[in-house]
Amino acid sequence: MIRAKDPNIKTSVFAVMSKMANAYNAVNLSQGFPDFGVSQDLISLVNKYMIEGYNQYAPMPGVGVLREKLSAKIEKLYKYNYNPETEITITAGGTQALHSTISTIVNDGDEVIIFEPAYDSYAPVVRINGGRPVYVRLKYPDYEVNWEAVNQMINSKTKLIIINSPQNPSGKIFSDEDMLNLIRIVSGTKILILSDEVYEHIIFDGKKHNSIAKYPELAERSILVFSFGKMYHATGWKLGYFAAPEKITEEIRKIHQFTVFAANTPIQYALAEYLDKEDEYLKLPKFYQDKRDFFNGMLKDIGFDIIPAGGTYFQTVNFSDLTDETDFQLAERLTKKFGIAAIPMSSFYHNEENTKTLRFCFAKKDEVLKQAAEKLDEFYTQAKKQLNLF
Repeated sequence: MIRAKDPNIKTSVFAVMSKMANAYNAVNLSQGFPDFGVSQDLISLVNKYMIEGYNQYAPMPGVGVLREKLSAKIEKLYKYNYNPETEITITAGGTQALHSTISTIVNDGDEVIIFEPAYDSYAPVVRINGGRPVYVRLKYPDYEVNWEAVNQMINSKTKLIIINSPQNPSGKIFSDEDMLNLIRIVSGTKILILSDEVYEHIIFDGKKHNSIAKYPELAERSILVFSFGKMYHATGWKLGYFAAPEKITEEIRKIHQFTVFAANTPIQYALAEYLDKEDEYLKLPKFYQDKRDFFNGMLKDIGFDIIPAGGTYFQTVNFSDLTDETDFQLAERLTKKFGIAAIPMSSFYHNEENTKTLRFCFAKKDEVLKQAAEKLDEFYTQAKKQLNLF
């Protein structure tokens, strides 16, 4: 019988909840993807390059002109220069970049520090490569990092620290103080950093993204992962990239070439041309903050007490005062009975601890968010009546 290398790997909660949402015709705010269209100009560019014959394998590291544009973009935004030839690589989505990076770095017995709640792809890849995830729990409700606790976990086996800012699922933004603490902790060590920055342009309330690239002491030991899907509402295109120092990139490309070899060619050329329209990604903070505020405004009117996300397109909501159910039980009941699907936050913790918190994706059309709010209002009213609070 064939079994996965790691018997603890389960079907992703995103697949489980989306399947349940489809089965019960529920409004799906579980899986993190926009339901609005990709720019017609960008689609036309993809079509143009297809018609012009750019349909065969791209170079293994990615189309040269795209890597050049990305190098210029990073330098303009974060004041750090990556050589487009040797330090930027186009991948089949951010998750593939994460997988190839972890598979390159982590060996038997290595320890990898992961901040929880955490995107669910990190730990399984660490384990299947023989590594041991070491978990640091972010403090609810602001999801603050206890850097002294992190420092105490550092030892001779620590190979990698994974950070994600803005963070999925919590929406936490790593501050300048956080980054300075990270510098302090890794200084004088050989620890590498994997920085998942796929939501770099989805950040709110006038704050700026503290990319690892802003901190040379960190950039020289880090791999930064980005996503075109998040930039252009095109998650189904599965295109991303990573930036890293040449010696690190050289090693990761050895794994990358035997994972996918190269990513979609005509889309790469289209993106290279479309990147000249800087406003298309620079306007994302306002676009998604309007979505966040619209959704949260309805939740507050209903009576929910929430802490607005600092970034990403996810909002967490705590239900501890409304039901004794676990968040998994509540997520299932909301989907089946009330027609609204969310992700239980317990699925982002290694021990699946009941957090009494759900994650909703607000990257949806306003009418969909209104439908979702109506269904949550129905749940809230019923829950309060059962508690004799109405």
